[in-house]
Amino acid sequence: MRTEPITRRTLLATGGAVVATGISGLIVPARANGLAPTRTMRGGANNYRPGVPIVERIGGGGFWMSGTVRRAGDGAPLAGQRIQIWAHTTEGHERDPHSHGATLTDENGVFRLEMPQIVPAFGQPHGHLAYDSGDFETVFLRPIMSSSKDTSLEAHFVLQPA
Repeated sequence: MRTEPITRRTLLATGGAVVATGISGLIVPARANGLAPTRTMRGGANNYRPGVPIVERIGGGGFWMSGTVRRAGDGAPLAGQRIQIWAHTTEGHERDPHSHGATLTDENGVFRLEMPQIVPAFGQPHGHLAYDSGDFETVFLRPIMSSSKDTSLEAHFVLQPA
């Protein structure tokens, strides 16, 4: 039996799995009703380049940037959404055009793009991501890695219609 409280985060973590109420035995699908949109992060738009191409990989690869894109309110996954990714890496600075690339979300709202290893810039290893497709409000994220030795980084978008 589940002992910790059910929060929006635990509901999202179920990935749409079934949750039992425990009182009546009624089983209902987990929902993310009322899911608030992601706020743009300070510094996220730094070195942003509008319109970068969709790519299979940025540079030589070895590091994975991944995440999800969902709609605000109901939390529905958003397929075909464009996510731009850039960072200071072993192969270039975040201002360099070759350090930028974009990818699209799959049918489950998941994106994943391989890129060179992120290295610290201004003392912090971090990536930059932007949702900039136009159907929803533009959002910039700047997630910080827990260690410069990490070989992956996740970022999650919850988008508000434009």
